[in-house]
Amino acid sequence: MLTTPIRELDHRSSDGIDVRLLWNACNDRISVAVHDQRLDEAFVLEVPGADAREAFNHPYAYARAKRHDRPLAA
Repeated sequence: MLTTPIRELDHRSSDGIDVRLLWNACNDRISVAVHDQRLDEAFVLEVPGADAREAFNHPYAYARAKRHDRPLAA
């Protein structure tokens, strides 16, 4: 029997938007996967474990905030 290294820790769906909290057992990393069924758009955020719940509960705000944390290119 084959098992996937990705484990779903939590899932929620509201107004056509699915949000999944995922753990990759191979590299011990957490990610949040978002799929907007209405617009057929999706994105995945890799997040530190300490930020997992916040990113899961507010993925759009978390993604927006993290974009501003990156250094600007010279």
